[in-house]
Order: sequence, then C-alpha cells, then structure tokens
Amino acid sequence: MKLQKVWAWLAILIGAAYFILPLIATFEFSLRMRRGEYSFDAYRSVFADSQFRDSFSYSILMAVLTILFGVLLIVPTAYWVRLRLPQFRPVVEFVTLMPLVIPAIVIVFGYLRLYNSSSIIPFTGSARGTDLLLMFSFMTLSLPYMYRSVDTAMRTIDVNTLTEAAQSLGAPWRTILFRCIFPNVLSGVLSGAFITFAIVIGEFTMPSLLNRPAFGPYLQLIGANRAYEPPALAIIAFAITWASIGILQFASRFNKARPPKP
Repeated sequence: MKLQKVWAWLAILIGAAYFILPLIATFEFSLRMRRGEYSFDAYRSVFADSQFRDSFSYSILMAVLTILFGVLLIVPTAYWVRLRLPQFRPVVEFVTLMPLVIPAIVIVFGYLRLYNSSSIIPFTGSARGTDLLLMFSFMTLSLPYMYRSVDTAMRTIDVNTLTEAAQSLGAPWRTILFRCIFPNVLSGVLSGAFITFAIVIGEFTMPSLLNRPAFGPYLQLIGANRAYEPPALAIIAFAITWASIGILQFASRFNKARPPKP
C-alpha cells in the first residue's frame, strides 16, 4: 500500500511539473522586457493597449451570450430527449459530436457560403449580423462539451419522477424546466459553461475569417510582432481562466449550500 501511494504521489508530481514548470518559465520570460532586471513592463504595455481592452471585452461579451443561448438550447433538448425521445439519443449524441470531427475552418466556410450577403438570411451583410453568426459558430464548437456535461448531470437525477411530481402539483412545463430540472443539473451547466468560455476566449479561426475583433486574432497578431507581450498575454489568459473556474466552483457550492425554499 505504501509503495502504491509513493507511485501515486510521484505521478501527481510529474504531472504537476509538466504543467507548472512551463508556466513558471513563461512568467519569468515575460518579466525580462527591461534589460538586466525583472519588471512588469510587458503587462503595463498590454493593459495600456486599447486593442487589448476592446478585443478582450468583445470576447467576454461573446462568451456570455454563447453560454446563455447554449444553455437555453441544450438543457431543454437534453431534458426532452431523456423524457420523451430516448430512442433518438444516439442520433442526438452523434449530431453533437460532429463539431469534434469537422474542422472549424470547414464550419465557418460553410456558414459563409450559406449566410453571405447574397443569401436569403444575409448575416454577413452587417456587423451585428456577423456577430450573431459568430455566436452561433461558437455554440456549434461548444456543443459537444455543453451537451455532454448537461446530459451527464441529467443522468444523476430521476427526470421522470421529478416531472410527474411537478405535474401532479399543477406546475407548467416552464416551471418544471427552470425550477425542478435546471437547479439539479447546474453542476453540468457550469462545467459546460467553463469549457465554452475557454473555447470562445482562445478561438482564432472563426473570428479571424469572419473579420471580428476577438481576443484570439489579437493574440496571434501580438505573437507575430512582439517578443515579451505574448508571454504576458498567456499568463493573463491563464489567470482569467483559473479565476473563472474558481467563480464557477464557488457559485456551484453556494447553490448547493442554500436551503430549499418552503
């Protein structure tokens, strides 16, 4: 048993070193902008760049909208498939896994062909329409992760019993979905939301081809023209990602800790 614990801790340490040591090296390099001494000049340069603020705020807004509309699409779909259409679960799972097989560049070119300015629904004819098309693109990319997270959380509850109990008390479908089902799958929703957030922040192909001012193209632009700012941006993005994980975990625990309303 002691030998197994030693090997387990050794594996943990090796895995931690594999992820932490490159991060430390990246952070150390980002502090070398001033010759001969460490400084935060690279971080000051990044935060002083108006393009950084614009691109990052744009990606944050797109991430929030993608998560919101993704949840409104996935949770009712997963609930209805599990409750009324269990025979279609393999088909739905196959469809939701397609974005993992089809490259993002193929998806966005398909969108451009279908929704260009000369089509029936000309999304690319205006900036707002292109933003909407980009949000749908992000929803497509996050579909496998969001659906799997919600479906896994829904497997842990008895959907039929909860629905029948709510219907016996006269609850409408909207109340059943948002007051009974949604709170019980919140952990899965939060997991899918975190992955969606990470996808939106780091995605380059779709916003670049749609010519939108997102954070991913900005990272590529800075990486091609600067030396010390790209590591600083990597550290900032990493810190924001882990902060979002902490906020999601806190929200999940807070939700579980709240006593039910009488």
